[in-house]
Amino acid sequence: MIAELISVGTEILLGNIVNTNANYLARKCAELGISNYYQVSVGDNEERLASVIKTALSRADLLILTGGLGPTKDDLTKEVTAKVLNKKLIEHSHTKERIIEYFTRKKGLEITENNWKQALIIEGSTVVDNHNGTAPGLIVKTEEGKIIILLPGPPNELQPMFDMDIFPYLNKLQPGVLYSEMIKICGIGESKAETMIQDLIDGQTNPTIAPYAKTGEVHLRITASASTMVEGKNLVKPVVEELEKRFSTHIYTNKEEENLEDVVVNLLVKHNLTISTAESCTGGLLTGRLVNVPGASAVLGEGFITYSNEAKEKYLNVSHETLETYGAVSRETAAEMARGACNNLKNKTSIAVTGLAGPGGGSEEKPVGTVYIACMVNGHVKVEKYQFKGNRQKIRELTVINGLNLLRTSIIEEFELNSN
Repeated sequence: MIAELISVGTEILLGNIVNTNANYLARKCAELGISNYYQVSVGDNEERLASVIKTALSRADLLILTGGLGPTKDDLTKEVTAKVLNKKLIEHSHTKERIIEYFTRKKGLEITENNWKQALIIEGSTVVDNHNGTAPGLIVKTEEGKIIILLPGPPNELQPMFDMDIFPYLNKLQPGVLYSEMIKICGIGESKAETMIQDLIDGQTNPTIAPYAKTGEVHLRITASASTMVEGKNLVKPVVEELEKRFSTHIYTNKEEENLEDVVVNLLVKHNLTISTAESCTGGLLTGRLVNVPGASAVLGEGFITYSNEAKEKYLNVSHETLETYGAVSRETAAEMARGACNNLKNKTSIAVTGLAGPGGGSEEKPVGTVYIACMVNGHVKVEKYQFKGNRQKIRELTVINGLNLLRTSIIEEFELNSN
């Protein structure tokens, strides 16, 4: 089965909102084993929307349209779809009752006349109740046997509706599945990572390996086509095991939803560690990534932003002599920052960064992008030098990612590898 995703809304085209629905639905189609060759965004325009629907019907078995089901005049999805299919709109009493019930629960809200527009459905369609809003979903079958699914635009309405009703419906129609797993790698560039697995990519049939480059990371998605999820998992397993052998500790997770900072916080919790941060060029970005993780308060003691030399001396006990002799951006200063962050709070773990994010301030000896990251774990200090490329923001982001990864690998080396 081939699907086409159509996102309706001028606000998407203008960039006023991020189209998270397309991302979500694409992943769900992949889980179902449904191929997706085209994704289209179209504004609230009757002529253009009709053209998009007709084109999709010519090349796909399944159309999933999101948005444009609301009560306002520019909500045209249902009306245009009905017109393309030469079908009438009829009032659906059950939906009308649900709209009344919804507004009754929302005390103080008046049912304006345009809300009854949402009680109109395409004749012959199957209505899917919206348990989080007023616009129902619709499933329409064409005379040629193709399926059109209309879903509300708000993600908090669309996702529960899809999971509860649409996914099971499509699952019954689709005999096969696509099963995939993700491996996330840090500390190896995209080119090197691809070179390390080129033989696997060249010889792949089923499953397949797809590399995705992210800032400072490489993600590998392994996907198998199978008749069942169990069969798919068995096909993927030996490939994952081979990748684990090749990338070893560069792999920080195989969980789709887990980020690098999640892994770091979990390691700190696992080994009963607390951490202090000391940042110069990143200005709090690294600490912010840790704070993003629920439960980070259990491990994060304090963060220091020491942008000036005076702050490094005052709060982290970096010696004036070190700064004068080696400079703020140096291996020696980074190491003293890490020690100072640990000593101030008597923590076992710290991470410190100092560097030149640019665009100015570089020299021939220390060009823009020169960064030193120091990590202190259980009394041992490790310092790494990096030479990043890119603009100021990218250099800062790469510093954060590599700092988190250095902390991750240092904890593993100290408490897991050395203990075996």
